[in-house]
Amino acid sequence: MSLSNWNHNFEDIDGIKIHYVREGEGPPLVLLHGWPEFCYVWHKIIPGLSSSFDVIAPDLRGFGKSEKPDLPAVEGYTLDSHLADLAGLLESLDIDRVGFVSHDIGAMLAHLFARRYPDRVAGLFFFNIPYAGIGARQLAPENMNEIWYQGFHQQSWAAELIGSSRQTARIYFKNMLAHWAQDPDVFDDDLEVWVDNFLEPGNLQGGFNWYSAVYPLRVAMMKGEAPLVPAIDTPTCVRWGENEPFMKVEYADRLGDYFTNLDFKSVPDAGHFVHYQKPAFAEREIRAFFNSIFGRRAAKV
Repeated sequence: MSLSNWNHNFEDIDGIKIHYVREGEGPPLVLLHGWPEFCYVWHKIIPGLSSSFDVIAPDLRGFGKSEKPDLPAVEGYTLDSHLADLAGLLESLDIDRVGFVSHDIGAMLAHLFARRYPDRVAGLFFFNIPYAGIGARQLAPENMNEIWYQGFHQQSWAAELIGSSRQTARIYFKNMLAHWAQDPDVFDDDLEVWVDNFLEPGNLQGGFNWYSAVYPLRVAMMKGEAPLVPAIDTPTCVRWGENEPFMKVEYADRLGDYFTNLDFKSVPDAGHFVHYQKPAFAEREIRAFFNSIFGRRAAKV
């Protein structure tokens, strides 16, 4: 599905233009991307899901076609900033209750939204979810070579370096996507779309700003000092790629402490990007979960 064939829209949320794609009719599903992603990462599953659901796939602030506020990361790119964008978008679209499908950065936003606005969330579907139960395990010695990018993205010169040429950007994203997927070829058909996107003015720094903004929370999580949060009762489905190289599937062992109504399965032969690597599986699992939530049987394409 080409970007040009989608229904592209913008909403002004407190002075920030948020871009989103909206396709289909039915119960609303909001698809929240992670890093290094933007709304296009869902392109393999939007056509099928939109046959039965009102699918809304935004670019988070700083990403894709959404605006990049000219503010320090710790002021303009915080979790609360993203959360306000999301709440404002749903309000602008007059959506009271929604299902979330999310991954990575988007997953952090989705479970925060569910804690803040539990009555507005019908169900939560996660791929490879960062959560406080992972704790200090990301700092294990054998993991140090996997989390280097989190510090790199916070360097003031990182965006200038990666964006210094198309070839530099291509090398960076080719290797990051392939390694995290644990599949050297899976993104080849779309690699130039990724390069085009992140070479748009502000997109590299916009994405990197996330890492500076959440650094204090990330450190607190790794120290086991993250604030205690109540468990979420909202129906929750997690599908976690078994080949994930840095947010390892064994880190899912404490999910039950944070989500009391949990359906969890690991996914063989998939890494960080289950939704992209196994689109037929992802669509089937999402459809089945939200059919049970919304009390309807969506047509299968």
